[in-house]
Amino acid sequence: MGSLPLPPPQEEAEKKINQDTINQDDLLSLFKSQQKYLNHFFHHLDLAKALAFTHTLLNAAGTIFFTGVGKSGFVANKISQTLVSLGVKSSFLSPLDALHGDIGSLSSSDILVFLTKSGNTEELLRLAPCARAKGAYLVALTSAEGSLLGGVCDMEVHLPLERELCPFDLAPVTSTAIQMVFGDTVAVAIMGARKLTKEQYAANHPAGRIGKSLIFKVKDVMKKQEELPVCREGDLIMDQLVELTSKGCGCLLVIDDEYHLIGTFTDGDLRRTLKASGEGIFKLTVGDMCNRSPRTISPDAMAAEAMQKMESPPSPVQFLPVISQQNILIGIVTLHGLVSAG
Repeated sequence: MGSLPLPPPQEEAEKKINQDTINQDDLLSLFKSQQKYLNHFFHHLDLAKALAFTHTLLNAAGTIFFTGVGKSGFVANKISQTLVSLGVKSSFLSPLDALHGDIGSLSSSDILVFLTKSGNTEELLRLAPCARAKGAYLVALTSAEGSLLGGVCDMEVHLPLERELCPFDLAPVTSTAIQMVFGDTVAVAIMGARKLTKEQYAANHPAGRIGKSLIFKVKDVMKKQEELPVCREGDLIMDQLVELTSKGCGCLLVIDDEYHLIGTFTDGDLRRTLKASGEGIFKLTVGDMCNRSPRTISPDAMAAEAMQKMESPPSPVQFLPVISQQNILIGIVTLHGLVSAG
């Protein structure tokens, strides 16, 4: 039996590792090259064609379908999802699945947008006549003028491509970047044309930070009724320690018999009072030491506004009493509650 080969010397191993590196100048050169290729796209894009395409999508009577193969397929899916997030009826149609039943979702009122660098992708060329038979309006977004696909579509938009950043001019890295830039820019143009408001946009993103900041109001996240740490101004401070600590708000909400807010007394106020008064604290009432000018907020204010109010000068606070226009205590919103709500 032959002997096993010896491992390479340490110096040879380190030399091999050092070969798999890239320096800052090399990386900067790549970024500059990519910028140059993207600028080529911007400088040579036919804006009239781009505008015609945008109007076509804006006036779509049905669903705007996007399709593509490989990396272009991922971009097509992303652009479709961008439009969906803006309230536009859109969907991704897999070219392979379309030929095995999914084309049934396509109708004569729909638009089918093909994303392809070459415009000669076999799967898309097979799909085009089938989509044509369904009566859909066909658009080809390609980086090759006079492509086969462009010839069978109702509209072709050329996405100018100087070359791929890939050293072999093969890997789709610049072409897909161009597709993404073009598609998302058109989506934002449609957003502006439809005069989409922040509130409408947020309604499509209820679970995200944007949506929550524009949808959730104070009344949606506040504590109320039995959760409120309430007391009267004549109550002794020492008699209200359980109420102060048990409700998890870090404060007492001082009210009168009609539930009007008189002031607040915090656990910080308790520490300061104890330090200043010592045993005298046993005789002090909450009304003696409470803050009679606390920051408050309306139940219909946005939760994001409550967060900003808590963090505003002169010093941040951990809670805001929620009151009606008649100064009646309705609830309390806490920093912890806002953070928990996202």
